[in-house]
Amino acid sequence: MPHQVISDMEKRMKKALEDLDADFGTLRTGRATPALLDKIYVDYYGTPTPLKSLGNVSVPDARQLLVAPYDKGAVGAIANAIAKSDLGVGAVTDGNNVRVSVPNLTTERRKEMVKLAGKKAEAHKIAVRNIRRDANDALKKMEKDGDLSKDELARHEGEVQKITDRFIA
Repeated sequence: MPHQVISDMEKRMKKALEDLDADFGTLRTGRATPALLDKIYVDYYGTPTPLKSLGNVSVPDARQLLVAPYDKGAVGAIANAIAKSDLGVGAVTDGNNVRVSVPNLTTERRKEMVKLAGKKAEAHKIAVRNIRRDANDALKKMEKDGDLSKDELARHEGEVQKITDRFIA
């Protein structure tokens, strides 16, 4: 039973780490990546729709993204949604496509990105600590119910801490 608690904890921590990785992918680093547009929603016929479900995003070169919409009528809405986003990128319609140019990072924007990355990392650490707390609480409940001895509890709590340290480092 304690092994189930620990394996569940580890799965949840892996998920938190994957979420952090996905969040870092959305940061603008001065290099064009399709993940940059993942959080953009387009007002598509009155419904907020994720950009990635409206078209194909490709990277023709290091500073440019090309959005090829499945519905050519959505080109204007896609360009507007990208322009209104807080990414600081330029969107230009090019026939049936939208070209997104990613400018060089200014010193100010770079500092903003560092702060934002730090906040995302700290939020991840807090999530991992909350998962650790949940696992320790479950182990303490098992000990209180008589399913674990104090020695086993201490050993499993040490194991939980080692796993937590691995995910926070």
